[in-house]
Amino acid sequence: MRRLVKVVMTIAAVVAIGAGSVLAQTKLATPIRGDAEIGYLTPVTSVDHKAGLVKTNIKVKNLSTTGSIAGLKVEEFWYDKDGNPVTGSKFRLQKPLQPGEVAELKLETPKDPKMNRNSYTFSHANGKIRTKKMPKF
Repeated sequence: MRRLVKVVMTIAAVVAIGAGSVLAQTKLATPIRGDAEIGYLTPVTSVDHKAGLVKTNIKVKNLSTTGSIAGLKVEEFWYDKDGNPVTGSKFRLQKPLQPGEVAELKLETPKDPKMNRNSYTFSHANGKIRTKKMPKF
């Protein structure tokens, strides 16, 4: 009987330790309120002629060490040669960007022959985003 109790207690301890480590790994940081800072790599833009889309991929990294960025959103605006807006698109991350985490933002914009240059605007659910262009992560 003692042996059975020891085995059951050992199994319970192993399960408790394993569950504790899993919970520690999935702990989420509290969201940043106000200004947040991200680093980004040079956006990669390509044209899909068959689909009639301009695809842009941007890799971003949360530079905060303590807070997550909830509702990170990027908006892309395309302009013609005279600086008039032509078209644009936006993308929003569905989950908070945790401290030090890297994410890829994928934008798809309908192709227009007047497109000449573009710009990006970043924001999040609780404030503004300060951006820092980085050579690599």
